[in-house]
Amino acid sequence: MLTRLHHWWQDKRSSFWFLPAMMVLNAVLLAIALIIIDATVDLHVVERWPLLFGVGAAGARGLLTAVAGSMITVAGVVFSITLVALSLTSSQYTSRVIRNFMRDSINQVVLGAFVGIFAYCLVVLRTIRGGDEQTFVPSLAVSVGLILAFIGIAFLIYFIHHISKSIQASSIIARVAQETIEAVDQLFPQELGVDGDEDGDELRASLDPQPWVSIHARKSGYIESVDANALLNVARKHKTILRMERSIGEFVVEGMPLVSVANPDVLDDEMSTQVNGVYVISHQRTVEYDVAFGIRQIVDIAMKALSPGINDTTTAVMCVDYLAAILVRLAARRIVTAHCLEHGMLRVIARGPSFESLLAEAFDQIRQNASGNVAIMSRQLGALQTIASQTTNPGRRRAVHEKVQWIAELAERTIASPYDRERFEKHLVRVRKELVSR
Repeated sequence: MLTRLHHWWQDKRSSFWFLPAMMVLNAVLLAIALIIIDATVDLHVVERWPLLFGVGAAGARGLLTAVAGSMITVAGVVFSITLVALSLTSSQYTSRVIRNFMRDSINQVVLGAFVGIFAYCLVVLRTIRGGDEQTFVPSLAVSVGLILAFIGIAFLIYFIHHISKSIQASSIIARVAQETIEAVDQLFPQELGVDGDEDGDELRASLDPQPWVSIHARKSGYIESVDANALLNVARKHKTILRMERSIGEFVVEGMPLVSVANPDVLDDEMSTQVNGVYVISHQRTVEYDVAFGIRQIVDIAMKALSPGINDTTTAVMCVDYLAAILVRLAARRIVTAHCLEHGMLRVIARGPSFESLLAEAFDQIRQNASGNVAIMSRQLGALQTIASQTTNPGRRRAVHEKVQWIAELAERTIASPYDRERFEKHLVRVRKELVSR
């Protein structure tokens, strides 16, 4: 339940309607509260400051009408600018970063502010009476409406600054990298240690001869999150072992194996429903539980930058730099939990990423598309050198060494200039010394 609630909250955070709707509701409640105060409490503000609060019914209507009309117009402009920014980002970088723009609280607050001020003015306008009617002008509410109009102007100026800054490549890459690093800190808080062992392949292999039976997925999509505690409870309740066949971030097809059960006798429709219930399957991946997706977004930006139609080496270099920052954070963390135990008894064999798979996700495709690009290959060498310096784990250093070897092989095949080749070879020698020195 908590996992699904968190998924619901993340989904609402990524929408353009939820926060603005809450702000509109608060604006309406503020208007009602101020009208009640004006109607029930004699504040004597008109007598004390007649030039500020002594506006008549016609003047109050004119002021609020002007504010309401201008705010809804500006809201349309803001919405149009946001859509243009989303379109530009999708075509220039990658469509997978659009969700980050939609999650941007500043964009949501600005849109909600303009629509909220519009709703506020409508509510206050409805209560103004003049002429033959019993005169009622909520002076306090009208004055607050004027203040909100100036606040709206400030929001507009800041929004223009924010949107022009947020569509820059450096801002987009940095924001994705920061979200990914936050996910690393949340998902993998434990340090690996010098002799850390995180391989679960031997355990999985030793149990393979058992008569496993599969629980099939009831929905197609990407696995967004898994409630590990709930999965352990299901295994504990049925006194069996559950083995995850798909990990977070993988695409699962309806009817394909999702989890395997060690004891076929305990499998029934109720258990199948419970197991499917611990998985959140959606139409897209998210960074919160899927570090590989954060890496994937930055790689996609680098791939687009390296494409012949764009050929933006500087953006690709920035991507390599931020990928190095993410992998440095991962280098000393325990990434995989191979199994879950209950009082020493095996219950769940988990499936998740490894440092090697995340390293490959970050560097392989960029290397494959960097033929002849000395800047990218040299930057990748520097990034791998930095990553290797942050871990003493033999397996991880071996994985880094393999990436260095593949980059060296690519350079040997594709660098034509003797000068560029000589510079690259010097850099390669320094990196290899770093890998051997520990």
